[in-house]
Amino acid sequence: MGVVQAEVAHPRMLVLARESRSMTQGQLAEVMQKLEGSTSRVSQGYVSRAESGRLAVAGDRLELYGHAVGYPVSLLCLTEQEVGAGAGLVHHRKKQAAAAGDLKRIHALLNLTRIQLNGLTAVAPRPVGNVVPRIEVDDLNTPADAARMVREQLKVGRGSLDSIVELMERAGALVVCRDLVAPVPLDSGAETVPVDAVSCSPDGEDPLVLLNVGTPAERQRFTLAHELGHMVMHRIPHQAQEKQANDFAAELLMPVRDIRSDLQSRAVTVRRLLDLKSEWKVSMWALLRRAYTLGVISDWQYRTLAVEMSSLGYRTREPSALKPETPTAVDSIVAWHLDKGTDVTELARSAFLTPDEFINLYGAGQLRDAVSPEDRCTATTAKRMGEGVR
Repeated sequence: MGVVQAEVAHPRMLVLARESRSMTQGQLAEVMQKLEGSTSRVSQGYVSRAESGRLAVAGDRLELYGHAVGYPVSLLCLTEQEVGAGAGLVHHRKKQAAAAGDLKRIHALLNLTRIQLNGLTAVAPRPVGNVVPRIEVDDLNTPADAARMVREQLKVGRGSLDSIVELMERAGALVVCRDLVAPVPLDSGAETVPVDAVSCSPDGEDPLVLLNVGTPAERQRFTLAHELGHMVMHRIPHQAQEKQANDFAAELLMPVRDIRSDLQSRAVTVRRLLDLKSEWKVSMWALLRRAYTLGVISDWQYRTLAVEMSSLGYRTREPSALKPETPTAVDSIVAWHLDKGTDVTELARSAFLTPDEFINLYGAGQLRDAVSPEDRCTATTAKRMGEGVR
């Protein structure tokens, strides 16, 4: 009989698990001390050595670690290549540098969500044929050209795009809503925006977007189109990528051959922008910017309208609010598993989550009764105890 190898945590997974919970090394050490009791010898130095690979985390200490961060030990023992998201494959749309801790947590959530979904999609049916195109942007192909190619390849008709979420999911991408940062008002007058989403598109995996919960609907569609632009055009990050993704999104949502006539048919006024908003399903600010970049209005007209819209309070809230789009692909994957008779505990195991956290992230409310009270408590231990030491 062969020797059974003991489970040992992977250092990188220890880091991702901790950062996904917004915990410092010191805070995690305090949680572990509380769980282990007065005789605990866990310190910040211990956590640091564990995360750097200078000591092995196994046995009872591995169980303690998993309990403290609220994840199964199976997650902590995954190898680094299974984590897999290189920095060059991660994109996030932001107005200014987010706090370092926020960015670490967001990127950890992206990696862990990838692991969860890879487990759930391993045997589930996925779209065949349509995939997110890869288009190289160069002197001959502009971001607008890339957007037109995408519309053609994915068989999008002329005019307004009905649903950017449906388009992305039909092409095989997965869109998941997560709490990334505190949502902010519309503020659409700015050239760029806060962290509304983060995305990655590694080879051999479904492209993934984490969309910030609470993102205003007026900004949601442009944000998702922007992330799709990254998936289509950008394999390696560079300085021009944000502008290119914005140009891609503008053409995908407001194709020049269709919107130019709408903008030129009547004088561009605040009232006209409001009328066009319901037709094109983008913010009035996006329409104003599009009219300016296409040369339909002058710089003076653009500035004048911007001042008028600001005075009306439209930087934080516009009239005729748009309806947010709702992702459905991941829900359909979970429903497929449930229809096949897979229980919640097994689904959670496939996603490297506790049953309670799986229900919170992916399950319907009626699934909660299928989880024992003991399992429900496990997933929230790290959050409750972590809050106690902050």
